[in-house]
Amino acid sequence: MALRTLVTRNALRGGLGLCSQSVRGLQTFSLPDLPYDYGALEPAISAEIMQLHHQKHHQTYVTNFNKALEQLDAAMAKGDVPTVVKLQSAIKFNGGGHINHSIFWKNLAPVREGGGEPPKGSLGWAIDTHYGSLEALIQKMNAEGAALQGSGWVWLGVDKDLKKLVVETTANQDPLVTKGPSLVPLLGIDVWEHAYYLQYKNVKPDYLKNIWKVMNWRFASEVFEKECP
Repeated sequence: MALRTLVTRNALRGGLGLCSQSVRGLQTFSLPDLPYDYGALEPAISAEIMQLHHQKHHQTYVTNFNKALEQLDAAMAKGDVPTVVKLQSAIKFNGGGHINHSIFWKNLAPVREGGGEPPKGSLGWAIDTHYGSLEALIQKMNAEGAALQGSGWVWLGVDKDLKKLVVETTANQDPLVTKGPSLVPLLGIDVWEHAYYLQYKNVKPDYLKNIWKVMNWRFASEVFEKECP
């Protein structure tokens, strides 16, 4: 079932840092708090965008994900297979939106809290080994993000089986795991227009250039070291 593929048992227990609770035995999810103020990422990302992105867009994914899970629970109880199948797209889209945004907020940090500081240690070494330099990796991700048609994400991930870094793009709200079950996201950049349009209008490359000024490489390094000890 797509639900089991998209939201693993570890995720349901909080392995991805997803805020969840159990209501009448049904697992539901809630909007996580940001670890910084809405204006803390300025001038790279405006307070207006951050508030709208978090309170409206992410909240909508959470609300619709919970609604789809409730409908799935009822359909499963009744043995309503057509409805179970029909709900898979809503679960993937809204559940993916919740997963991706929960990661995205952690991928960012104010400059005064280390945002934009280059990765060190094992992740920095792996980037140099796989891509030649951090600058080369950023250029690659920016190019792929700018070239992505429609809405989606550009990711730096690690294949935990091969111990290898990967750069991938996903459409809409598909999480990185849809590109391979062994892929773990280190950082993701939201290239939906709602992530940048109020500030950058149609100049997506400027958004992609500036977001690196508040990238939280410490978080990415912690995930990398956990998956590749």
